[in-house]
Amino acid sequence: MGCFMYQYPKQILTIAQQVQSYIDAGMVITSREDVEKALKSVGFYRLRGYSFQLYDNATKKYISGTKFEDILKLYQFDQELSVLTFSMISKIEVALRVRLVEALLIHGEPLVLQDSSIFKEKKLYWQNMSTVASEIARSNDVFIKHNFDNHDGEVPVWAAVEVLSFGTLSKIIKNLKTGTGSSYSILASNYQYRSKKGNLVKPSQKMLASWIQGVSVLRNMCAHNSRIYNRTIHTTPEILDVDKVVPSPAHNGLYQILLAMKYLRSSDVSGNSGNKIHTSPEQPFTLSLKAAYISQSTCLRFFVLGPTRTTTTEASLTFSSRINRFIYSSQLSGSY
Repeated sequence: MGCFMYQYPKQILTIAQQVQSYIDAGMVITSREDVEKALKSVGFYRLRGYSFQLYDNATKKYISGTKFEDILKLYQFDQELSVLTFSMISKIEVALRVRLVEALLIHGEPLVLQDSSIFKEKKLYWQNMSTVASEIARSNDVFIKHNFDNHDGEVPVWAAVEVLSFGTLSKIIKNLKTGTGSSYSILASNYQYRSKKGNLVKPSQKMLASWIQGVSVLRNMCAHNSRIYNRTIHTTPEILDVDKVVPSPAHNGLYQILLAMKYLRSSDVSGNSGNKIHTSPEQPFTLSLKAAYISQSTCLRFFVLGPTRTTTTEASLTFSSRINRFIYSSQLSGSY
């Protein structure tokens, strides 16, 4: 055994000891064999995240009646939800890349990303270009190699954006110059929403960037198999007034990011292109969602808004079937 400066207080537990720790904490185990099998494929530490709301830290005991099967179902639900969410984000991401290229090419220059004049803050521009250069150099895509070999290493914007991370795209967009006829104005026209007065409004640069950043964070969580169920997400997209929950939730969770996905969606369910969101101040989407909280238990509340305590699992298991309608409905005020 090596000698370490810090002695970690917790010991490594065998699978058998992990099962026993569940039993000692009051969890209901109907089949020890099934629990051991799940722990070998999923892991004790990962499953811990699905039982926070069921565990009393003061007594070191699970809430009476807590079953291992319930925790495993929540994990499986989270996995299915993550796959569904990631597939939707992929469509949003592809559309954003196409629209950004279209907006930038008004300058008539394939190497427009190298033109600092279209960006606001020059120091930030060079910091972003360092990241752009790194991500292009890291790519093994054949179209990048083609430009290295045949065009003196220059990479046109339509090829560059295909290898840039979602986060880097957000930084580029946030630093674009604004104004009538600008690349940002053209890009933002794809994401207009209807104001309380009924006017179509382009999102501010800060607002659009916050939507992209929020979705980027969720994308990475899904891509790395991180838990998205009952989790606080610290990135906070700017939410339209009609979608704000009153009182404001103590934690930001999946609800806020799903709204950002809705604002950025590539098309509506009918397949129509364009992203103009028609909101209704009289009957916003969140009113229907609030009704869902009451009728489908607090489980749905902690799932979409952030951590709280509940012992109900069944209500959340119906949530993934509703996300498609939420993201791709043509109006935010539609039934939910």
